[in-house]
Amino acid sequence: MGEQPIYTTRAHVFQIDPTTKKNWVPASKQAVTVSYFYDSTRNSYRIISVDGSKVIINSTITPNMTFTKTSQKFGQWADSRANTVFGLGFASEQQLSKFAEKFQEVKEAAKLARDKSQEKVETLSNHSQESGRDTPSTNQASSINGTDDEKISHVGPEDVQLQTENEQLKSAVELSNTNAKKWETELQTLRENNARLVDALQESSSNVESWKKQLGVCKAESDTLREKIAELESECNEVEQDKKKNAQLSVRVRELEAELHDKEQELENLRKQAEIIPQLMAECESITTKLQTAETKNKDLEGRLGVLQLDLDDSRQKQGNMKGELKRFMEALEGKIDELQEVRQGLSKLGVDN
Repeated sequence: MGEQPIYTTRAHVFQIDPTTKKNWVPASKQAVTVSYFYDSTRNSYRIISVDGSKVIINSTITPNMTFTKTSQKFGQWADSRANTVFGLGFASEQQLSKFAEKFQEVKEAAKLARDKSQEKVETLSNHSQESGRDTPSTNQASSINGTDDEKISHVGPEDVQLQTENEQLKSAVELSNTNAKKWETELQTLRENNARLVDALQESSSNVESWKKQLGVCKAESDTLREKIAELESECNEVEQDKKKNAQLSVRVRELEAELHDKEQELENLRKQAEIIPQLMAECESITTKLQTAETKNKDLEGRLGVLQLDLDDSRQKQGNMKGELKRFMEALEGKIDELQEVRQGLSKLGVDN
């Protein structure tokens, strides 16, 4: 099956500063995936986290490890093999509690796996000791019986099986001795790293109070900064209003400049017209004299018009008289015409009778 994830969460990853062993250095810019992996072939557990293509956590869990909650949303554990301390910042206290519970479960499972492996080693070592006790008698028998060829010829199938098992046990014992040396070395390294990590944990515990004080100072500074930000925002609003007013004033200034330009144009036109005023005054005087002459002529014409009006009245009266006489003449003429008509009719009758 290989290595499979058994639990996954998201958190901000930190590592202890290797120089000071006090300050935390962020290993990720944002919250990343942190997973527990189980390797069925090796019967081991690991915590792995990858940020993009970079592996920021690769920690094999051992029974000696301890996960410590340092705050409501922050926890840490020491890895002696990686020679560092990992810290995780979670979004909620529930996520931290679940991660801590899973750490304890995995730790217990790793302890059981270690105990089983130790039992296997002890069993192999017991078998090797028993085989070691049996081998001298067989060697003595083989030395007594003769050469190797003679041994092979005189050994039965059960002895051959015992020899093969003996060889297997010898190889297992050698392997267990080699592994025991490695484990002793690793155990010594783990003890040394554990001592260093205990010191680092004590230092981190002693620094918790100072961190709390710094956190209080940071909170106070944050409140002050928030107040300043609020003031700046209000000032920015006032500045925005001033900008709007300035924009309106700029528009009004442009309008006034346009009006001023128009007024200047009008003034220039008036200046040009003022230059023509003397000519206009001279023309006005000449027109005034002409007007006076025209008025005198008008008076003369009015006098003549009165005379003509009298003449017109006389001519109208005469015309009326002439109309009356003409009417009387027409009436007389019509009488004469009627008489001539009667004469014609009489003459026409006479002609018909003739």
